[in-house]
Amino acid sequence: MALFQKNPFSTDSTKPLYTLSNNKTILIVGLGNMGTRYHKTRHNLGFTCVDAFAKQHEFPDWAEKGDLKAYVTAKTLGDTKVLLAKPTTMMNLSGEAVQAIAHFYKVEPSSIVVVHDEAAIPFGQIRTRMGGSSAGHNGIKSITKHIGEDFGRVRIGVEPAEPTRLDMSDYVLARMSEDEESQLPALLRETSTLLTEYVFAGELGHETRSFLV
Repeated sequence: MALFQKNPFSTDSTKPLYTLSNNKTILIVGLGNMGTRYHKTRHNLGFTCVDAFAKQHEFPDWAEKGDLKAYVTAKTLGDTKVLLAKPTTMMNLSGEAVQAIAHFYKVEPSSIVVVHDEAAIPFGQIRTRMGGSSAGHNGIKSITKHIGEDFGRVRIGVEPAEPTRLDMSDYVLARMSEDEESQLPALLRETSTLLTEYVFAGELGHETRSFLV
């Protein structure tokens, strides 16, 4: 039996798009803020990376689910059932969406990976790990508050190479520079590779990779 079963005849927008069988699923969450003002900002790299992963693997179109406070899509890759999500809450409330999705689909924190920007990591690096602190990231703080620390993270470095006059909260909410945008295709390829390896291996290692070309 397939893990995700679509309800094609339901017009009730409060009902989740998919129901679950008894199989295990992996949940991959991209963090960001909804709205055109946040498009191409550093703080929305989680959204951007998960969108690229969904496109690469030809996931169905995203569906907005109000009760889950997120856009969701799902597909089976190999023998693994994969659920992707983008919270529609603001970044600081991301945990509300992750908790709702995890509860509905019965996903344990150890089977959740969150993709997000991190100002404490140099631009050009991607680091992965299971658990750990928030490093000051408000989206991760919110998720930890709602489901604990034992989930995976794919952390996209956005730390500026040179000191910035901007407050760090303003810096991550600013649009990427031309140089950063030129590196975006490499970033998306490397992140998609990491997520694909996670899906097929079932584990998220503790490592650092570079996407600079």
